[in-house]
Amino acid sequence: MSLFNEIAAKVKGTDKTIVFPEGADKRVLGAAVRLKKDDIVEPILLGKQADIDKTAADNNFDLTGLQIIDPENYPAEDKKAMFDALLERRKGKNTPEQVTEMLKDVSYFGTMLVYMGKADGMVSGAVHSTGSTVRPALQIVKTKPGVHRISGAFLMQKGDQRYIFADCAINIELDAPTMAEVAVQSAATAKLFGIDPKVALLSFSTKGSAKGDMVTKVADATAKVHEMEPDLPADGELQFDAAFVPEVGALKAPGSKVAGHANVFIFPSLEAGNIGYKIAQRFGGFTAVGPILQGLNAPIADLSRGCNEDDVYKVAMITAAQAL
Repeated sequence: MSLFNEIAAKVKGTDKTIVFPEGADKRVLGAAVRLKKDDIVEPILLGKQADIDKTAADNNFDLTGLQIIDPENYPAEDKKAMFDALLERRKGKNTPEQVTEMLKDVSYFGTMLVYMGKADGMVSGAVHSTGSTVRPALQIVKTKPGVHRISGAFLMQKGDQRYIFADCAINIELDAPTMAEVAVQSAATAKLFGIDPKVALLSFSTKGSAKGDMVTKVADATAKVHEMEPDLPADGELQFDAAFVPEVGALKAPGSKVAGHANVFIFPSLEAGNIGYKIAQRFGGFTAVGPILQGLNAPIADLSRGCNEDDVYKVAMITAAQAL
């Protein structure tokens, strides 16, 4: 069974609701129609009814059974409850006037539906920037207990091969504690996709073959992972070839349970992670699914603005699986 057939089987019929703030976008609406038809999730589309109807008419989409909410015409009683909940959640950081303006933003409105339990997750970013998706999530949903930073992972798939790459989307610089958190979060994400995690914390050095603060950071992060999750197979610092190629791993890191067999790869910086996943995607022929936001109290996904309908469909499926 293929990966996404496995995920579909897991979430099909669970009635998980996913809110899509960009409801009038052709890619988003097409994915929502498919998700509803396939009984994968219950989509909630945000936007003006007329705009959504026009996109549907232009593309022969059947809107039967889809829930559509126009934030401007949201029932007064429900709008008041949302306003009160957001004002309380911001705890004096925003004035009532600012909260009113925030709720005119579909990203904040959608995030509030998740926070208030009216949706199980949110998928956005086809039109809006990463900041527009992540900022409301951090202000409202916030991070899980003990988590200080969120991160963005990609599922890299080619045939039967499945790997997790992180952080490829959020943190420009990672210190040792943050890198360790990303490693633990990414191991949990791996399990979501049926991957038994073996985590490599990557560097340009393997086991002290080079020196410098960047190397020490990765070694310290590895030690922190062992403190956080003693039973998690994790090793570093490892060069990519030592992490991935069994013969190289045995030579450069003899005795390691991870070297040569890693399937979760933690990059030491955003630039390394972003470059790494795109090289695997373009040179290696891997499909990159994500970014999958990790560490939040509720599943919220940030699409790439270059996504297509199938990307939206798959990310929504993953978000529903995270909500189980």
